[in-house]
Amino acid sequence: MRVRYEDRQKRKQLAITDDTLVVGVDIAKNYQWARFVDFRGIEHDHALKFKNRKGGFEAILTKIRSVCKQEGFKKVVVGMEPTGHYWKAFANWLEKQTDITVVLVNPYATKQAKELDDNSQTKSDKKDALTIAKLVAQGRYFELYLPHDVYAELRGLATTRTSLNKRKNAIKNTITAVLDEFFPEYVEVFKHPLKGKASRHVLKTCPFPKFIRELGEDGVTEEIKKAVKKTVGRKKARQLVEAAQESIGADYGEEAARLKLQFLINELELLEQQTEELEKQMSCALDKTDYAEFLLTIKGIGIVTLAACLGELGDPTRFDNPRQMSRMAGYNLVEDSSGKNKSGTKISKRGRKNLRSVLYQMALTMVATNDEMKELYNYLKTREKDSLRKMQALIVVSKKILTVIHTLAKKKESYDPDKVFGYVRREQLKAAA
Repeated sequence: MRVRYEDRQKRKQLAITDDTLVVGVDIAKNYQWARFVDFRGIEHDHALKFKNRKGGFEAILTKIRSVCKQEGFKKVVVGMEPTGHYWKAFANWLEKQTDITVVLVNPYATKQAKELDDNSQTKSDKKDALTIAKLVAQGRYFELYLPHDVYAELRGLATTRTSLNKRKNAIKNTITAVLDEFFPEYVEVFKHPLKGKASRHVLKTCPFPKFIRELGEDGVTEEIKKAVKKTVGRKKARQLVEAAQESIGADYGEEAARLKLQFLINELELLEQQTEELEKQMSCALDKTDYAEFLLTIKGIGIVTLAACLGELGDPTRFDNPRQMSRMAGYNLVEDSSGKNKSGTKISKRGRKNLRSVLYQMALTMVATNDEMKELYNYLKTREKDSLRKMQALIVVSKKILTVIHTLAKKKESYDPDKVFGYVRREQLKAAA
């Protein structure tokens, strides 16, 4: 049964009753501020500044107990913003207190609401803590989800993989910049300089025209043969020498630049080894979930991308419906307008960026390999009314992927092409065929 957004919001508001103490906490690296309000947003007792250590956590807990005893509160809800990473330790510690409920507040909501009290844009940790508390009292929060099972492992592995990929891309861009400066013609010989063993060896030993001319065709051929046992060595060596003769690359600091390339390629190879090991761990962790055998039957979804997706989502069955998953990714639609101009809608992007990224990669693969997603993608781009651009169509496909993941996980069923689309969509696709 689908739960409407309005119903969920009402349920949250009703959860904050007159016997509920709401605690708003503004998180920082060293010290946090806490403010205490009731269900009407009226403050109780003084603000508390406590240290981001166990002693500080125990101090805020003692304060909460004291306020509850003095004011007669029976329930406690603690709200905070999920910004950075400092909040996780405090939220995890509070979760272990059985009589305290921990919730999260959207940082954007805090930014918008903090001017209401004093009509000032002034920001302070003490002020923000009160704003967070009042938002929670109004039911403007969402439930905390800190996985402590295999999904926590998947999330950590997926986050690490994202970091490794960013570093690899940064190194590749730096290598490209060095080649553009010293030997821009190199890519005419090796179209993808970092993909082959031969090219990588050349970049480590004789990457620039100066060194290539010194070695000559025979010398470069010998260097290439150290990396690959193929007959292409002589041909590539000849092409490199010819390119070196006509190169417009810089002729200064070549030794330092060569050393820089060696370091960069060595680092890149280390990161590639780490990524390979990491992806093996992701595969092992994915096998421990209850849904891998069903979700991997979806044509076009690979082990690594599925592991990354579940790492961002957590247990897919914890969602009431796929729309909640789409909202988590930031795929919910908002009006795109300015003044009198209303150009339609766009996605909010207020969600997990890494989740959107992995869904985009999954969508790209599936529109090429999955017949149902390819059919949907082509229909969205070519339909007579309200046809979508490429990126818009990929977003719709991404949302469909979430729907399929949610359904298969809930029912613990394998992928069935005949059940992907409902009656209305099937008729639309049939009419467009």
